[in-house]
Amino acid sequence: MEDIRHLLASLRGRYNQRELASELGVDVRTVRRWQVGETDPPPYLADAIRQRLLPLSSSDDDDNAAFTFIDLFAGIGGIRMGFEAQGGRCVFTSEWNPWAQKTYLANFPESTHTFAGDITKVDERDIPDHDLLLAGFPCQPFSIAGVSKKNALGRKHGFADEAQGTLFFDVARIIKAKQPKAFLLENVKNLASHDKGNTFRVMMKVLQKELGYHVHWKVIDGQCYVPQHRERILIVGFREPTDFTWNDLQLPKQGPTLKTILHPQDGSEPAEPPYTEGPKAKVNPKYTLTAHLWQYLQDYAAKHRAAGNGFGFGLVDGDSVARTLSARYYKDGSEILVSQGPRKRPRRLTPRECARLMGFPNAFRIPVSDTQAYKQFGNSVVVPVMREVARIMTPRVLDLIREDQEGMHQPPLLVANG
Repeated sequence: MEDIRHLLASLRGRYNQRELASELGVDVRTVRRWQVGETDPPPYLADAIRQRLLPLSSSDDDDNAAFTFIDLFAGIGGIRMGFEAQGGRCVFTSEWNPWAQKTYLANFPESTHTFAGDITKVDERDIPDHDLLLAGFPCQPFSIAGVSKKNALGRKHGFADEAQGTLFFDVARIIKAKQPKAFLLENVKNLASHDKGNTFRVMMKVLQKELGYHVHWKVIDGQCYVPQHRERILIVGFREPTDFTWNDLQLPKQGPTLKTILHPQDGSEPAEPPYTEGPKAKVNPKYTLTAHLWQYLQDYAAKHRAAGNGFGFGLVDGDSVARTLSARYYKDGSEILVSQGPRKRPRRLTPRECARLMGFPNAFRIPVSDTQAYKQFGNSVVVPVMREVARIMTPRVLDLIREDQEGMHQPPLLVANG
């Protein structure tokens, strides 16, 4: 907040209150209240001032970065990690969930740029210029589980879901206003087939026809990097033609098994309370299912087997590859239950194991409750997939940046008289 007040003070003498109000899209009384401290300005105002009123200001970090990007619907920063590994610098973040914000800021404490909450309330003019837009926009309106739940509740889904489905159009309005060199959008595999393909066709029309980008998309299963079957659609777009091709991906042919992410429980890793404890770092007994819950899940599975349905729990061991980790894992853990041996009740994954299952490093901080951590990792991306996609996108982004810079510095054509 002090930074915003300092910026407002620095504008005195250059702009009167009426001019400031006009540039920032508010009334004069609002500016006056900000300046005298009667009300707090919104968090994104600092970037609005720099973008609209101090266009020549930039930081040394911006100048040294290979490229800049913004992180929309950022979750806990999985996509960001992939592009920072290629030399990119984040200049704007948006994430509405306060618990996800807590985890994000715990792991990216150097983020001094604006951290906006609800992107629908941010004017696209207030977003800094950037080379690359990243957006893992909400998938619930398009996921199989999300559509089934909304159907059961009699609620709309896809673009008809006013709360989440139309957030794609917030991405589109930002692309239209800021014209980044490229973008990467991430969502569930079901997006391509939702509403008989109509949803995806509308998106492609907006991205290609209305915004004029050259678009490439692909479904990638994170199983090549982590012991989890997790298919996600990735949509890449470039403002100008490039030689980008998905054929450049170098995905491992054989992925790992769960033993690579499970706590060894033999003393070879230090204890990490509250997940593991004691000299051998044994998994905390609280992750073992209660007798009541274990019996319920067995009865539930037996009932559906008798009815010819495939519903039931997923029991795994170190040699297994898990089902998709979902945001509902906190409820009963039924999709991934770790066997603890015959005649023993299985257990849930710990949040640290969930982090590993998504490809996050062991140094990744988990400052929230187990319930929130399960939701966050269940909603996240497979980090190594993002890193590989960033690897093949970055050279094309840098080429476009270079072309822009060369175009700006070309001498004007001389026209002979007569």
